[in-house]
Amino acid sequence: MEFLRDESGKLYFIEMNARIQVEHPVTEMVTGVDLVKSQIRVAAGDRLDDVVGKVEFRGHAIECRINAEDPDTFAPSAGRITAFRVPGGPGIRVDTAAYADAVIPPYYDSLIAKLIAHGHTRHEAMARMRRGLEGFVIEGIKSTIPLHLRILSDPDFMAGKFDTHFLEKTPALPAK
Repeated sequence: MEFLRDESGKLYFIEMNARIQVEHPVTEMVTGVDLVKSQIRVAAGDRLDDVVGKVEFRGHAIECRINAEDPDTFAPSAGRITAFRVPGGPGIRVDTAAYADAVIPPYYDSLIAKLIAHGHTRHEAMARMRRGLEGFVIEGIKSTIPLHLRILSDPDFMAGKFDTHFLEKTPALPAK
């Protein structure tokens, strides 16, 4: 279930999905629970308590959706990926099916990859995400990597001071 919270703390329902969400790796990183495997085991008849046990949250995780889009205008950037290299290292996870010479068609979701960073603190997770974004190579098409790097260097974002109007209010981010 997804909600938004306003400045006064009031919650607004957005949606409920019965399927696993694209953001599920964030939950997996902070809980250590493989959600897809757990769903399969529960569907096969295992008890949820036996599958996941006591769930404990540890650290912070952040996910950047790397899309085939212009990082300033959000215009689609379909085409052939001419070079592709994913980052790695402590606290970094990349979920993708992309590769060098793959073609991103203009007809579907522009998601190329999900880059997830986990750290003991929010600051460490953001530092690892910056390192991951800086080490991610995608050539031949435009991607949202430069946008994510700008967001991660914004003082308000770094301080946790943002809302649903963040992109509109932040001059260093995409042009209107």
